[in-house]
Amino acid sequence: MTSKLEQLRAMTTVVADTGDIEAVARLKPVDCTTNPTIVLKALGTEAFAETFKAEIAWGKAQGGSGEAVTAIVADRLAVSVGAALAKIVPGRVSTEVDADLSFDTKGSIAKAHEIIAGYKERGIERDRILIKLASTWEGIRAAEVLQSEGIDCNLTLLFSKAQAIACAEAKAFLISPFVGRILDWYKKSTGETYTAETDPGVLSVRSIYNYYKANDIKTIVMGASFRNAGEIEALAGCDRLTISPALLDELDADQGALQQMLSPEKATPEPRVSLDEKAFRWAMNEDAMATEKLAEGIRAFAKDLGTLRGMVAKALAA
Repeated sequence: MTSKLEQLRAMTTVVADTGDIEAVARLKPVDCTTNPTIVLKALGTEAFAETFKAEIAWGKAQGGSGEAVTAIVADRLAVSVGAALAKIVPGRVSTEVDADLSFDTKGSIAKAHEIIAGYKERGIERDRILIKLASTWEGIRAAEVLQSEGIDCNLTLLFSKAQAIACAEAKAFLISPFVGRILDWYKKSTGETYTAETDPGVLSVRSIYNYYKANDIKTIVMGASFRNAGEIEALAGCDRLTISPALLDELDADQGALQQMLSPEKATPEPRVSLDEKAFRWAMNEDAMATEKLAEGIRAFAKDLGTLRGMVAKALAA
């Protein structure tokens, strides 16, 4: 019997939720996804020590340590982490637009163009990159524009079907519904214990997957933010799953049988819905979990982005 990880690879594209170069090389995922937290962790490792020094030297050569230079160097470091990962994986690498642009459509589009240009300078074309945007109304509108320009997007911090519907309408390349963070909210809110089959995060992704497949929506569903292997197994067959190295190792060590839970053929008929801005915002207002977790996620990514910029500013001033 092959491992559950190998069985999963046969039915789902496996993505590594890490910036750990050694782990990515060892586990051989198809794609990699990053965010400000992952980039910050990666830059704290020996693998990126020389990269950090080189980008700081570049920043100093630009003439100072002001906020503008600091922000540019931080962006260059994020792209440097992504570029290193792109040399290892055969597929795509996701790089996130600054969290403090989550409610700025024009700013998000401009930042996405800068990210794509940064990769191109390193010899990496746009077809290897996914631009990550928060699934706010403004982020989704930015994705709509970028997709029309041939820049594929990954809509992240997605916690509700309303967000998924809006992303589909914008023709987003990929969405990342967060399984574990949904579970966290419900466990705290209800005090209940959930199994893989009753897990609210699992049920949310299954519902989105069914809606997409029932309506022949091409946007890829990539489950993310897992708390345990049971959640992953309950979504076996999903288009893609982005998984931490620890859970990838756990699946690799498990020789049990893995059942395919999701497939387009199993999708049940469901009417397609269209949401304008008013309907989207009302749906989010009515979903306390999605509203709270989206805001919390943006704040957390913004905090880590601030930490990264602080590191850069200190090094530039040294």
